[in-house]
Order: sequence, then C-alpha cells, then structure tokens
Amino acid sequence: MPSPRLSEEEVAIRQRLKDDLEHYARRCLKIRTKSGATTQFLFNRAQSYIHERLEAQRHQIGRVRALILKGRQQGCSTYVGGRYYHRATHTRGLRVFILTHEDAATQNLFDMVTRFHDNCPEAVRPETGAANAKELMFPGLDSGYKVGTAGTQGTGRSATIQLLHGSEVGFWKFAETHAAGILQTVPDEDGTEIILESTANGMGNFFHQRWRAAEQGEGDYIGVFVPWLWQDEYRRSVPPDFVATDEEVEYAELHGADLEQIVWRRHKIGELKDPLLFKQEYPATAQEAFQTTGHDSYIKPEAVLRARQAKRESWGPLIMGVDPARFGDDRFSIAYRQGRKVHRVESKSKIDVVAGANWVKSEIDRERPDRAFVDVGGLGAGVYDILVSWGNPYARICVAVNFASEPQEPVEILEDGSKRPGPRNRRAEMWKRSRDWLDDVGGADLPDSDALQTDACAPGYSYDINQRLLIESKEKMRARGVSSPDEWDSVVLTFAEPVIDNQALYPDDVVEADDSSRSIVTGY
Repeated sequence: MPSPRLSEEEVAIRQRLKDDLEHYARRCLKIRTKSGATTQFLFNRAQSYIHERLEAQRHQIGRVRALILKGRQQGCSTYVGGRYYHRATHTRGLRVFILTHEDAATQNLFDMVTRFHDNCPEAVRPETGAANAKELMFPGLDSGYKVGTAGTQGTGRSATIQLLHGSEVGFWKFAETHAAGILQTVPDEDGTEIILESTANGMGNFFHQRWRAAEQGEGDYIGVFVPWLWQDEYRRSVPPDFVATDEEVEYAELHGADLEQIVWRRHKIGELKDPLLFKQEYPATAQEAFQTTGHDSYIKPEAVLRARQAKRESWGPLIMGVDPARFGDDRFSIAYRQGRKVHRVESKSKIDVVAGANWVKSEIDRERPDRAFVDVGGLGAGVYDILVSWGNPYARICVAVNFASEPQEPVEILEDGSKRPGPRNRRAEMWKRSRDWLDDVGGADLPDSDALQTDACAPGYSYDINQRLLIESKEKMRARGVSSPDEWDSVVLTFAEPVIDNQALYPDDVVEADDSSRSIVTGY
C-alpha cells in the first residue's frame, strides 16, 4: 500500500528536522541527565560551540576533521552521538563507527545511541534491522552503527566508514596503530567525518601530537577547545565566610570566573588533591590541559595569558626574531616585536634554506625592521649567510645569534650591588629576558594564540653546579614527547641585545620628524 501523501506543512517540518540538528535534537532525541532522569536533548554552551565549529568546517571544505579537547562530562560525546545518529537516520549509505578507550565506555556510548533510537518519534525513526550489543542497522537506508574498543589493535580496520567517532583518544592503547588503520578507512570525500575527542592525558601521546599539529595549522584537522567554565553545573554556593586567595583572585580575573565557580574549583581541587590534575581534568585553556605532574615550566601560563588579554601601544625599534627550522619536523618561525607588543608570529613547515632566506628577505623588504636576529644553529647558518651575501640593507639588519654561545651578562648585578651567577648560555639569557618582559609591571601584549602559549610554557628549567640558569634542551623535550618551542624561540630572539631605532639603515626612506611610532630609542 503506497504511503499517504504529505502536506506541504508536513514536508516543511520534516525538512527542518533533516537540516537543523539542534532543532531535531530538541524535538526527537532523549538523553539521560547526570541525575539519571531522561529528558529532551537541549544543547548546552559547549555543545553549541562545537556544533558551530564543525558546521563551519563542513561548509568550508565539505567534510569534518576535528579534534575536540575538553574537560570531564561536558557533553561532547553526547553531542557527537546525536550528530551521527541524526546523519545515519537521514542519509543513505552511511556507516558509523564508534571507537573508545575501554569496554565500559564503548557500552555507555552504544547505550546512548540505543536510547536515541528507542525514544525517537515513530514518524522519523527508521526501520531497525540487526540490533545487538555491537551493532545497530537501518536496512531501509543501508546505514547503521558499529562499535569497538581501542584495546584491540585491528578493531574496525577492514570496514568502510563514513562517520568515525573516536572517544577519549588520549587514552587509546594502540593509538598509532589505529591511526594507520581505522582512520584510513574513512575516505577523503565530501560528507565524511572524523571527530576525535578526549580529555588530556599528558604530553607526547598521539592525541597531544595531533592537537599540536592542529594548533599550528598543519593538516586538515581543526582543534576545538571547550573550557570547564562554560558548564552551568560547575558552581557551588558561596559560604558566608569564604575568602578567595590571591591565586584564586588572579585566576578569576584571567578567566572571567565568578565566585560560585571559584568555590566549586576549590572544592574539586580538594577532592583531586592535586592542582595540576584539576587543570588536566578541568582545563580553562588548552595549554593548561596538557600540563603534567612534575613539569615546572620556566614561563608560567598565567603570565602568558595576561599578555594575550592585554592591549599595549607599540613603540621604538621594530625587531624581528628569526628561528629557522633545525630538523624536519620543526617550524621556521618569525616574530615581530616593538617594545611591549609582539605584533605577530608566523611559522612555516617543510621549508629549506634558500626558501627560508627568501622569506626573511621579503619580510625585511616589507616590514623594514631595525634588526633581524637570526639563530645560526642548524640550518640557520645557511639562511644567515645567504641574507648577508645580498649586501645592504640585509647585511646591516641581520645579526647572527648562537643559542649555545656564552651569555652577554655571565654575572648579574642586583639592585643592592651584590652579584649572582647569570644564565649558562645565550638561549637561557634570552628566555630570562622574555620572562622578565612578561612579568614587568608595564605589562606585555601577545597575539591571542594557544600555539604560542604552548611553546612559551613547554620547556622546564634547572641550574647547573654553579647555579647558572639552564632552559630545558629541545632534545630532552622531544624525549618526553614535547615539540620544539619554535614560535617562542623566535620571540626570545627579539631580546638578543638592545637595538637602536635607526632608519639610516634604509637610506631611501624619508623619515618624518613627528613619527612617534619609530622614534630613536634604544631597548630590547
């Protein structure tokens, strides 16, 4: 018997349910709340933000490739589950695969999909075929679900998948194997989606490496971060005798937290018994999430975050810091600083000596800096030599800096006239100058970049037998799975030595007498 003809109104209703995921979720999907009740699926702030980012990417490139970094119980897995159930029940030929870090999580996510299906209104719920603990199929659409656990190396490897949900990827036992297997089963075609989501699990693992690549704009994946402060339920009533500590006051100012959120945070830190573990489980920034117990960064995240939020006027010499790539995976980074303001930091990957020298030359031609400090370690020596071979103004502008050379000030003179050992080498000296610049009462202004903050806060530090400062070497950072801090290295190069703003370096320029933004000033 033929199906009854739908009215225009019914067609419009169905079309909106198909086109508008948030509307569909509110009308057709049921979720279990943290209290155990079953209710309609209303997007929270985190879910709305994730939806906006994924839809923007889908409209831009035709498919979704995303990494989602979040805190605990923010609804990310629920959102992805609802998104994929919606697509699988409205599109022919879509196979969904869910891969989690452990069997219990696999069962929980599949139970959520089953709940969606069981409670979906009959008018829009597709016919069910095979249905068991690992599979839910919709034969009329040739679509359906399968699930697996990352504890088995070959899980999902032989399937053809259009929609892949990787849950808690930071905890996958065989992440690299799955990357070479199941991720390759998703064709690089329009309409396909790969969403990998996780709380952080330290540095150096597959998820952290992928996140760093996304931060740096490498590959197709976008990074989507969700801070804990967006959850309405993460707050507690303020006791009458509650007094925030100095650290809590600063945290509230940096992140826009209110007192109820600070009370909740203090209570949760008390439960976890480790402030660093709180940052990993409930991060306020992406950089915070990947901090590991025992890692004491030389530059503190709070100092960088303050500078990301600050607005300062630029003044004095324009200084370029040029950090050429040392190894194949490193970036070639250039920073541009004037006084208290870093205007921008740019990076390129897979760039050779000649291409790097040409890039620096074009930037000097365009920006006309007063100095360009070039790290001459690794490939940098070749870049510097090419620039100098082109004569002036490049030979005058470019200054070679060797990170491993002796510091300019091996002994520090304190305000009371006493002395103490200075940094061990030029690298430590410049890193110290950049930290002092960040901590100065006048403030600093940095680009609002997670990648730059991650680089700034990545290295640890120590002191040698003579109490001279050492910044953690790039080799030691790689050994614990942390990338080279190329972007911040380019910033610290702008502190190599004092610079005089001298436009005579460009004799063809006519400098106006009242050009206050480029006055003759000496400074770092």
